[in-house]
Amino acid sequence: MRAFLIDGYTTPLHEADAAEPTLRDDDVLIAVEAAGLNMLDEKVRQGEFKAFLPYSFPVILGHDVAGTVIRVGSRVRSFRAGDRVFARPRDNRIGTLAERIAVDQADVALAPTSVSVAEAGSLPLVALTAWQALVEIGQVGPGQKVLIHAGAGGVGTIAIQLAKHLGASVATTASGRNADFLRELGADVVIDYRTQDFAEQLTGYDFVLDSLGGENLEKSMRVLSRGGTAVGIAGPPTPAFASRRGLNPVLRLVIGALSRKVRSQAKKLGVRYEFLFMRADGAQLAQIAGLVDAGVIRPIVGATYAFDEAPAALASLERGGTRGKTVVLGA
Repeated sequence: MRAFLIDGYTTPLHEADAAEPTLRDDDVLIAVEAAGLNMLDEKVRQGEFKAFLPYSFPVILGHDVAGTVIRVGSRVRSFRAGDRVFARPRDNRIGTLAERIAVDQADVALAPTSVSVAEAGSLPLVALTAWQALVEIGQVGPGQKVLIHAGAGGVGTIAIQLAKHLGASVATTASGRNADFLRELGADVVIDYRTQDFAEQLTGYDFVLDSLGGENLEKSMRVLSRGGTAVGIAGPPTPAFASRRGLNPVLRLVIGALSRKVRSQAKKLGVRYEFLFMRADGAQLAQIAGLVDAGVIRPIVGATYAFDEAPAALASLERGGTRGKTVVLGA
């Protein structure tokens, strides 16, 4: 089948003739109709996560899929051929930039029926990230104050809508040209990161979702009230994360050193810091699909590319400037 893959870390994404997916007993074979792209794809290509997420090459990239079920494994009961589904395949089983992919049934959900296949394909990774940050870790609820960075990005556009649905007051950072758009999504306060310092404008927040890391994360913790929570999706990873991943003792020490400064700052401020590396979860996707069909969450697709243009689509992520998600359409 046609697929876009890399032959090693830092090598270019290119088209190749790949083997057909192997269908396991718990798998759903999906004809790919749309594959959302994420910065995670580029970070995998660059080898940024190889310490705890190694891949054997060649590897087909792509972490988001929407499409139609072709066939199911012998133990699959919840899906059948012809179902329209979406998924974020679990780590080490990625590969949505292809004509077909086999995905464990636990990672799959029926796609929302009220949106296009491109919009459905844009959702899985970013929506699961927002859900696991706000609902699982933050337990965000009515009356809380939430800060979401990079509001016009893939995670940000979904997180703003979800936080508003949960009853929170929402602030976000973005360029000024996106202010009206983000208010339409539910943001109560929009900070123009080019002309304003959010740390001087905001105070007394309960939760921050940080997608930038570094100094931005350190400043974010200062806008939290004591007992507040900062979730970072750009790092640094924490010893708790390393323990959950079952990493070896040497890697745990390295990760502990990388996050020591942030953890120390959090302790002094009386706040909590957690690193989130989202996981595949079909049950959560089913709940997200319900919110989409109820009109609570609107997928934002800023750019679509033909299948042949997958390398250009991936390169566009580095340039930035796209609202919401970039999606590669099926072959």
